[in-house]
Formats: sequence, C-alpha cells, structure tokens
Amino acid sequence: MSPRTRANLLVAALVLMFAAALTAQSQRRDVFVQSRNHPAIAYDTAPVNNAVSRLAQQVASGSTTLNFDETTGYLRSMMNALNIPIESQTLVFSQTSLQGPLISVKNPRAVYFNDTTAVGWVRGAPVLEVAVQDPRQGAIFYVVDQTRREKPTFARDEQCLACHLSWETLGVPGMTVQSVNPLPDEISYVIGFTTNHNSPFSQRWGGWYVTGSHGRLAHMGNVSVMPQDKGKLKLPDPREIASVEGLFDLKGYATPYSDVAALMVLDHQTHMTNLITRIGWEARLADASPSSDASSRVREAAQDLVDYMLFVDELPLPHAVSGASGFAAKFSSQGPRDAKGRSLHELDLQHRLLRYPCSYMIYSEGFDALPKAAKEAVYSRLWQVLSGTESGRRYARLTRDDRTAILEILRNTKKDLPTYMLAN
Repeated sequence: MSPRTRANLLVAALVLMFAAALTAQSQRRDVFVQSRNHPAIAYDTAPVNNAVSRLAQQVASGSTTLNFDETTGYLRSMMNALNIPIESQTLVFSQTSLQGPLISVKNPRAVYFNDTTAVGWVRGAPVLEVAVQDPRQGAIFYVVDQTRREKPTFARDEQCLACHLSWETLGVPGMTVQSVNPLPDEISYVIGFTTNHNSPFSQRWGGWYVTGSHGRLAHMGNVSVMPQDKGKLKLPDPREIASVEGLFDLKGYATPYSDVAALMVLDHQTHMTNLITRIGWEARLADASPSSDASSRVREAAQDLVDYMLFVDELPLPHAVSGASGFAAKFSSQGPRDAKGRSLHELDLQHRLLRYPCSYMIYSEGFDALPKAAKEAVYSRLWQVLSGTESGRRYARLTRDDRTAILEILRNTKKDLPTYMLAN
C-alpha cells in the first residue's frame, strides 16, 4: 500500500470515527456537540476576517506583493507579511499532513507560527499550508499554490477538517500538535494523540525533531516513526540534540533548529486556541436558543478555559530547557507590558513554561471577539481564582505572588476588564 493510499484511508477512517462518536456521545459536556454549520455558527459560509483573509485581500488588490523563491516559493514573503518569526521553526517528519507522502526524516515539514497563525512548508510540495485563528469561526485552513504568479491565491481547504475537527479539538475546527508512535509496517494506521501543556513530556513530540538543551528530559522526539525512515535517522542519543545540521539537506529551511521552547509554546497555544473557539460557539448557541442547559455549557466552557489559561494542571519541568534558535528571547520580548515592564509573553523554562502563569492568548483577536456572555463567564471565573475565592487544592500551585502579579499585569494591559477586577 502506498503512503498516499494509506494517508487517504486514514483520513476516511477518522471521518467515520468522528461521525460515530458524534452519534454516540452527542451530550458530552466537555466539547462542542452541534454541527459546525448550525445557523448560529455557519462555519462553511459565514464571512471571515482574520490575518490570512486580510492578507489575501491585500494581495488580490495589489496593495501587497508576495515574492516567489525557487526553493521555498512564497514561504519567506508570506511569513514577513504575517509577522511570523523564523525562530519559531519546528520540524515534523511523521506523515500527518495532506502532503504526507513528501515528508520524511530527510525532508521534514517545517511549521512556523505566531500567536494566531501557522504556516506549514514541505520542500518540493505543490502548496503551502496555512492555518489561522479567525476571531469568530475558529481555525480556518488555506492552501497557497507554490507556482510563480503575479497574484497568488488563498483557497480554503476543508479537507483539513478530517483531522482538525474532532473530540481532541473540542468539537470545533481547531489546531493540534500530534505525537505519533512508531509504525511497525507500511500497512498500519498512524497511532498518535494530541498533546498540550498538561501532557507528560514522555508522551510529547513523537515524529518531531527536538533541538536544544533540556537536561536529558525524556520525550518521544528524534526517533523514526515511519517504516520507510528506518535506518535513516542515526543519532548517538536521540533525547537531546543541539541542531539538525548534518541530519539532512538544509536547503530552504530557515534555521537548523526545531526548538524545544517553540514546541512547548505550540503545545500550549494550539489547545488554548480551541478553548477560545469552543466557548465562543457555545455562547452563540445560547444566545440563539436560550436555556438553562445552554447557559450551563457556557459556564463549564469558561471554567475549562480559565483552568487551562492559568496553567492549573501544567506539569512542572523536571529540568530547565533552552534552545539555540533565539525563539525564547524573541517570544519573551513581546508585550504588552505593565508599568513594571512585565509581560505575559515572558518565558520561564526553568520550572514551567511562562514566568507569569496566565496565557498571553488573552490578548488574541479571538478572545477579544468573544460574545458578551462568554467573556463575562470567563472574567467571573478568572476573578474567582485570582482573588483566592476558589480555594480548591488543585489551585494551590498558583501562589499568592503569581496571582498578584497576574492581576497587576492584566490591570495595566487589558482594557476591557470588569470593574470588580480593577479594585485592589
């Protein structure tokens, strides 16, 4: 069976599995259970307004030009236009992409990202893959033809939803970081799972290159997972490598790194994006068809979002981590900053991901665009936790200093906080 056939069968199997799950578990409380095309959502047909759709309009109008490179196509020009740093490069060699047959340990897929948008580039592939968080509609997926032309076009690609709309994305079109177990042979399906900042490190990054220093932190990266790659990835110690230089031809790749810090941020950000979409969709349903159950689902979604936003279940780092790509410094330099110069973008990487454990995604367009009921529920729950009203044992890891610092930063940098959160 060819890799392409296996990939197509995998997509079909996932669609059938998700459809069966929807039928069997239509009342799940931890995910969005209605159709993406419910009239209150209209994912396939409603207008979108996001970083990529705006760029597409600018290119079409001629106000922005994307330059073509013979090796990388529109990649570098698009990254510049979308303000995506090259330091964010992560490299995945599992064939978990629509362009899977072209991906291997010798030709990994490069993923570049910022707070809202990710671009996937496969050397020699016919299209660029782009995913963006739309403020209302969640993750929107586009492909850009890698052929030189005056005005490249951005086409929405619904095929991506075969994997990017599942229980693991909370029932909404979402983003994921997949960790893949090694396949025993070419006829087996990919067996993997989605990871986030709550996942054990021993389960993260199967099928990914991981570069940097992390005190011999146990993880699944840097190990061949596809049968055709066996014997092609020879490393003395796959747990910790400084760079990918010498492992494959680096022509076209922005850096020789797949930075462990970038991977950790991506782990956090993908699930946070989905949580924001989910509560927004729940609130829109509740507004369209008010009921006590609908209101309860909004409150439950708010609790899930706030717990994740505040890293309540984050696994602590057993060892400090660092990378050589410059990603950590680049990411930490972002704002907004409070009067003391503090930012929620600042990385810790000694004991946990962020220095101040509150997600920087609170500044995202998606969060700002949440319906009134959703935002009220989120802020109410956020205040319960940060004020100390919520005293459950699982919240004890948020120290008084943490809560105070987060509140002070938000009061200085988040303009729409409710009055009760502004009082000292």
